[in-house]
Amino acid sequence: VAIKQVSLQKQPQKELIVNELLVVRDNKHPNIVNYLDSYLVGDKLWIIMEYMDGGPLSSVIKEVHMAEGEIAAICRE
Repeated sequence: VAIKQVSLQKQPQKELIVNELLVVRDNKHPNIVNYLDSYLVGDKLWIIMEYMDGGPLSSVIKEVHMAEGEIAAICRE
């Protein structure tokens, strides 16, 4: 599993976090990292998700130059 820690103090619109959790909780797909559970730990929200080997897509995009076809394939999936 992977744990995403979100500082609630730094979130001006906490309802956006709640909406995101509701969406990911109710949607399961083999091509999307699935939400498993969440916990409030102190002032942080811990979001438990499936582990994605290679890290988050946002990190890959920042580090790797991708051709247009590769970007299209990722968007399609």
